[in-house]
Formats: sequence, structure tokens, C-alpha cells
Amino acid sequence: MTIVISRMIPLVAAAIMICAPADARDDGRYANSPLKGWFESLHSKAGGPCCADADGTALDDLDWDTRDGHYRVRLQGEWIEVPDDAVITEPNRAGRTIVWPYYVNGRAMIRCFMPGSMT
Repeated sequence: MTIVISRMIPLVAAAIMICAPADARDDGRYANSPLKGWFESLHSKAGGPCCADADGTALDDLDWDTRDGHYRVRLQGEWIEVPDDAVITEPNRAGRTIVWPYYVNGRAMIRCFMPGSMT
């Protein structure tokens, strides 16, 4: 029994880190946004929730592009390849490019990514 519990602790800790917003900023100012429900319904292909607009980071066109058929984003001065299963493929109602990062040991990981118009 003790062995089973000790093996589950890392799995539970990882689930908590992935599901918890990395940099939540929703202090109520987005509560009346007409897109609030839509943002909260977004999920990556891996099945994980993207969370709300307030949890994402809007990117300027200079901070995202494609290379070798994959998206990449620049966060904290570093280019990071977006995993294919993190890309939101439904139409972007917000119009702007948004990335939902989370951090593991100080390294940025991508929970979800929604490309914008790149104008």
C-alpha cells in the first residue's frame, strides 16, 4: 500500500501543476467580457483546458511565427516550439495571438496556443 501511494504522489503533483494556471491574472476585470465563456471552453488537442483569457499572454506578430511547419513563440527572449497538440484550431474570436504558458523549473512550456492574423 505504501509503495502504491509513493508512486502516485509524483503523478498527483504533476496533474496539479498542469491544471493550475501558471500566472493567473483574473481579478474580476474580465467577468463581463462577451468572450469569457468561449475562452473558458478552449481545450488543446491533448484535452487540457487552456483556462481563461486572463491566464493567456497576447503576443505581438514579431513574437510568433512558423518554422518547418510548426508554430513557435518568443517568451522571455527565448524561441519555444509550440507542440502540435497545444494548437487551438477553431476560429480565433479574439483576433489576437494568445499563448498559455506554464513553467517547470523556470522553463516555459506551452499549454495552449491560438494563432492570430499575423497582419
